[in-house]
Amino acid sequence: MNDSALPQTMTCIEIATPGEPEALTPTTRPMPQPAEGEVLVRVAAAGINRPDVLQRKGNYPPPPGASDIPGLEVAGEVVALGGGAEGLAIGDKVCALVTGGGYAEYCAAPAAQCLPIPKGLDAVEAAALPETFFTVWSNLFDRAGLREGETLLVHGGSSGIGTTAIQIASRLGVRVITTAGNAEKCEACVGLGAERAVNYREEDFVEAVKTFTDGRGVDVILDMVGGDYIQRNIASLAADGRLVNIAFLQGPKAEVNFLPVMLKRLTLTGSTLRARPVAFKAKIAKALNKNVWPLIEEGKVRPVIHATFPLSDASEAHRLMESGAHIGKIVLTVP
Repeated sequence: MNDSALPQTMTCIEIATPGEPEALTPTTRPMPQPAEGEVLVRVAAAGINRPDVLQRKGNYPPPPGASDIPGLEVAGEVVALGGGAEGLAIGDKVCALVTGGGYAEYCAAPAAQCLPIPKGLDAVEAAALPETFFTVWSNLFDRAGLREGETLLVHGGSSGIGTTAIQIASRLGVRVITTAGNAEKCEACVGLGAERAVNYREEDFVEAVKTFTDGRGVDVILDMVGGDYIQRNIASLAADGRLVNIAFLQGPKAEVNFLPVMLKRLTLTGSTLRARPVAFKAKIAKALNKNVWPLIEEGKVRPVIHATFPLSDASEAHRLMESGAHIGKIVLTVP
């Protein structure tokens, strides 16, 4: 990469000292250099995700070698190529999954983790794709083996992960039931393709699942809550059901009776994505390009954008994320 037209420095958001949203501070940093197999993206928009909040609080440090700048997904234009970066050219419009560095004017990304911005989407919408779409595909379809004709329970249906999971699964022939925290969020989930949305503040989702499935239980559960949901999830699964945990908003510890796990031959699993190698994420990218990108371009799946903030207002975006008032994704825009 040697492009004299590119600036030597950029504006970005750093975590000055771990803490509250005001810990996110605009600063100037040297321009990132794309390593072997990477491209440099001029960022037009960057998605906000809960791991960013955990990192800001000091609870989720970036993996070795990753940028300390928060941000796990970006959309923009390729402006430089590292050695061995294949399949992309300068000027290509892409969205990318990254291990950090997204809250910035420029971001280095592995070429294998870049996908074309789907036809019909702008950069803001594209920036809302990578983190949630990679996570949902990897956990529901690769790990849990979710198949057409099965039933899926999605907790947190109005979140970025939830709105993504509901749409992809329902479009691929899966019956979806979900939980959300109020009537507005439940209505939004049904509008996205859930057959039933349970207001968890007013209803017991275990009983709702039994009614929805005529007592059988669901085949797969995608959970980001943990805590006392773990035992209740086990109760909600059908024989040979699969529980996938991707976060623990209520904590990772619970007292669990494992007898139903044995009797129903259940699989309990979970994963994190950020530290996985590029080759692993590249396989997910290929699967998304084949199976999901056509659904986006046909208008059958679309990221749900709740709000956008300029890069300099990243702290306000985090306050909204932590309030839980949003439906779908929050995105930073880069002037």
